[in-house]
Amino acid sequence: MALHAPVLVMKDSMKRESGTKVHRANIQAAKAVADIIRTTLGPRSMLKMLLDASGGIVVTNDGNAILREIDIAHPAAKSMIELSRTQDEEVGDGTTSVIVLAGEMLHVAQAFIDKNYHPTVICRAYTKALDDALAVLDKIAMPVDVNDRGAMLGLVKSSIGTKFTGQFGDLIADLAIDATTTAGVDLGQGMREVDIKKYIKVEKVPGGQLEDSRVLKGVMFNKDVVAPGKMRRKIVNPRIILLDCPVEYKKGENQTNAELMKEEDWQVLLEMEEEYIKNLCAQILKFKPDLVITEKGLSDLAMHYLSKAGVSAIRRLRKTDNNRIAKACGAVIVNRPEELQESDVGTGAGLFEVKKIGDEFFAFIVDCKDPKACTVLLRGASKDVLNEVERNLQDAMSVARNILKNPKLLPGGGATELTVSATLKQKSSSVEGVEKWPYEAAALAFEAIPRTLAQNCGLNVIRIMTQLQGKHANGENAWVGLDGRSGDIVDMKERKVWDSYSVKAQTFKTAIEAACMLLRIDDIVSGIKKKQAPGASAPKQPQIETEGDADNEQMIPE
Repeated sequence: MALHAPVLVMKDSMKRESGTKVHRANIQAAKAVADIIRTTLGPRSMLKMLLDASGGIVVTNDGNAILREIDIAHPAAKSMIELSRTQDEEVGDGTTSVIVLAGEMLHVAQAFIDKNYHPTVICRAYTKALDDALAVLDKIAMPVDVNDRGAMLGLVKSSIGTKFTGQFGDLIADLAIDATTTAGVDLGQGMREVDIKKYIKVEKVPGGQLEDSRVLKGVMFNKDVVAPGKMRRKIVNPRIILLDCPVEYKKGENQTNAELMKEEDWQVLLEMEEEYIKNLCAQILKFKPDLVITEKGLSDLAMHYLSKAGVSAIRRLRKTDNNRIAKACGAVIVNRPEELQESDVGTGAGLFEVKKIGDEFFAFIVDCKDPKACTVLLRGASKDVLNEVERNLQDAMSVARNILKNPKLLPGGGATELTVSATLKQKSSSVEGVEKWPYEAAALAFEAIPRTLAQNCGLNVIRIMTQLQGKHANGENAWVGLDGRSGDIVDMKERKVWDSYSVKAQTFKTAIEAACMLLRIDDIVSGIKKKQAPGASAPKQPQIETEGDADNEQMIPE
């Protein structure tokens, strides 16, 4: 037995050494991702120009938009990129912060991995730090009145002040607040739900100036009436019927053969078709609509009957647009014309109008009484500018939605992170055992955000960070942070630099949980079959990547 003992010890140490190398490779990959977008944090941030898959260019400083276009082979780096997507889906902002913070959490863990600390110990300390950090957020959060437009405007403006559209002042923030308050639905108990994806459509129309952009009290879509010469293009207070069925003769489900014996039979068949369409139109016209919109086809004959009755019609509209029209004018989408009722007719719209913008015709259903859906019309010089403005607007709307959902504010400019860091440093003295040092390291990692802000302002980082740490050392000046524009150390309340509570809490949770997950990986196993020459026999066993292969291109399918 004594002969085998050294062999077992040796195997165990080799395994640990192998795990350490994989950890090291994962940490390096995560840091590389963080370094790519580090310079895009803050109001003085740099833009990135990307070439997308189709050969077009994207100019942006939005973390998620940048990482979406990057193709990285290393699995740990891919996991980091997913973080930014998760953050964007969940709260719509803080996509850069979450990557920078997760990268820093992994970076400070490397020293402990090198000293043979077990990853579980580091993760336990990090989880403890996260709980304490969230407690600090609750303590320093300030409630906000969602009906106070000035406060809302200040918050949205400070959240997107770091973006490209920050130079246009209140414009984007105004659009975002108007859109989210229009499309918001009361759930009771002071809760409001805003479904940005479903009920707010951003329509980008090149031409004009950015200042011409506005939120419509209703919807617009890229369609014209079916028969422009015969149907009205402007109707005041229209009665609108929305259909989800074709207004044309039903085609056979499968191939149908009809045997005609006499010449008159053909006439009878045509008359049956005409009769069917006439009945359909009669059922619709019974409710005296001014505008009929269907998602499916509308035949020439139906068009004739409708235009004769003075009804305008639009066909082949997208389902999503139809849903928005229903929400805006109070109509109900009907599947069968025979089931139409008076309550299904939308009477909430003040005006239906078709306008020509540039070379395209756009239909507007606006001046709605109580619209629960809206369209944001963006104008701008070029498509690239419009795309970036749309990305910034999406972030702004997400911020406004987060405040409506959870009306609490936190200081921006790195002040929150510095307060959390100072509080955790104080608490670390009461942490017992071997977890004390990783806990302390997590406290230091939070300083990555203000440090990056200082770097992007072109300041003397060491001097600024020392001054900030001094202000926060006793935990009193929780609202003192860095003004990203001027580089001054100021009270964030005075400069109105705020962050949404939901975004900050989500950033901390996502970053720390992701860091813990990556630290728990001690081997990378590839289940991907490598391409083989014809006739070669397949390997019998699964391939296990060693630490040397951890960032090898072969692990990803071609």
